Amino acid sequence: MTEIPAHFAPPLAEDARESLPLTGTERELLTAYLDWHRETLALKCAGLSDAELSTRPVPPSGLSLHGLLRHLAGVERWWLRMQFAGEDLPLLHYSDDDPDQDFDRLDGSVAEALALWREECDHSRRIVAATADLDATGTHRATGKPVSLRRILIHMLAEYARHNGHADILRERLDGSTGY
Repeated sequence: MTEIPAHFAPPLAEDARESLPLTGTERELLTAYLDWHRETLALKCAGLSDAELSTRPVPPSGLSLHGLLRHLAGVERWWLRMQFAGEDLPLLHYSDDDPDQDFDRLDGSVAEALALWREECDHSRRIVAATADLDATGTHRATGKPVSLRRILIHMLAEYARHNGHADILRERLDGSTGY
């Protein structure tokens, strides 16, 4: 086995994520990778104070780790609960008059944002687990057309991958930590 160079060793909180599978069904791979990305975000937030999590360390960007938690809680709700499962729920941290409030208005505590994000992730996991077919559809709100669970899971992976890249930069600017 090749030794990992020291500069690639993860300096953040202990990594308890499951290793990513190399084989499996499409569902197993999609859900394992999505959960891995969810936990990557949690690792990026671990060990920081509320003030650090709410800091916007890369001006002129308004991104913060707190804002990413709020945003991704809303993404989980929007895609899996509202569009796929058809649940009639209010949007989180969004209105037509204030579409960027997930990032701009850091209302509430970081603990509340983290708990809400975890709760929405749990709802999403239950919906996916209860749906036998990746070709099952919900209704895409913008178009009124069917949208498959497969398409939603792929979108969720892209969303988390993009925002975990942001989280990498934010965390490095906050305390120099890299990894994961």
